[in-house]
Amino acid sequence: MRYQFCQSVTIVDMNEEILSEVLFEHGEFDSPALSVGASVVTYQLGLQEFNVVYDKREGKTTRAKIVDIEIDLLKQPTVTRVYVEPVKLIVGQHDIGLIG
Repeated sequence: MRYQFCQSVTIVDMNEEILSEVLFEHGEFDSPALSVGASVVTYQLGLQEFNVVYDKREGKTTRAKIVDIEIDLLKQPTVTRVYVEPVKLIVGQHDIGLIG
């Protein structure tokens, strides 16, 4: 089955003030049946300026639990979105710079 993986990301400053909230889309993947509570392994997220991106530096992987599975019956073909646990990124602490 084809799933679209999404993750809510809150971007805050050093004082925990919310600067923005975005829905990061990891992409679409084929997978056997998934359930809430299962874990997925992916790259950690980081910031380039205020854009959420993968941190593909060596050893920067993370494991996240699936918190919700949404089936959109209004779209044709049907879209199944998998939401993994949300993350908070701090400007200045989670900046990864430019990746060449």
